[in-house]
Amino acid sequence: MARLFRRDGDLPKKSFWQKVKSVVTTNWRVALRGGVDQGSLEQLEQVLLESDFGPAVTLKLVAAVEDRARRGQIRTEDEFATALQEEIAVALRTGNADPTLRFQDTGPTVILVLGVNGAGKTTFIGKLASQLRKDGKRVLVAAGDTFRAGAIEQLRVWATRSGADFVSASAGSDPAAVAFNAIDAGVTRGVDVVIVDTAGRLHTSDSLMDELRKVVRVIAKRLPGAPHEALLVLDGTIGQNAVQQARTFAAAVPVTGLVVTKLDGTARGGVVVAVHEALDVPVKFIGTGEGADDLHDFNATEFAEAMFEQ
Repeated sequence: MARLFRRDGDLPKKSFWQKVKSVVTTNWRVALRGGVDQGSLEQLEQVLLESDFGPAVTLKLVAAVEDRARRGQIRTEDEFATALQEEIAVALRTGNADPTLRFQDTGPTVILVLGVNGAGKTTFIGKLASQLRKDGKRVLVAAGDTFRAGAIEQLRVWATRSGADFVSASAGSDPAAVAFNAIDAGVTRGVDVVIVDTAGRLHTSDSLMDELRKVVRVIAKRLPGAPHEALLVLDGTIGQNAVQQARTFAAAVPVTGLVVTKLDGTARGGVVVAVHEALDVPVKFIGTGEGADDLHDFNATEFAEAMFEQ
């Protein structure tokens, strides 16, 4: 998971650890001799908020670090980094945190993909289809975003590239009907996984959220128990706005997992922790680039370690 928060060729950006290290360098060495000084904790709190951990997670992390320091477990810069890194990983493993996809023993596993325009849904679906095909699964991709002809063609290219089956309809068709027909085809063809795309929608649009609920109802009618996964794709560069988006989607559809994209372009990866804490939903994948290999199964320990890259 190297290069998690930077792109090759980008201008140098101050990493998360460099920001945290500045707190250690200016205040913590003095504080370590006699406990934790309030100024250091306030500076750490500011760094965490600027890195999009959000107020709730930030307060928990600061309290945990303060407690470790008071118990004499933090005496050096390295111990400080290890403590904060471990607490971030703990936060990501708290509650509903299993990152594995739930595959069905019989019949196709139906994965519904949600998100706002520009979050990277179509690209994620293509990468996921490629990954599943490499794992030996037969995959069918359904172009449920019927509002944009470009989205249908883009998904068709990804399906062809990955070797997945493809189901679509003409622009303007009923998305729920596309989902129904895709599952019907998946059952008939004996595929392992059906991935259903949905139109990108503003989370503030009630009518589009109603349409999304209809898609879920129709899927469940065609295959009881489906969708087995409802993955919400979030743009990692938008900060705390991702938390509000996630809450709105989760209120409309039972979200089972999170996908955070574009983490190659930001050093503010704390939003991953913030969204997990807000929804109590596991992060299942992170995206770090445009290539098929730039989709990573989520691992809390590796993610926390990557945040401390120099």
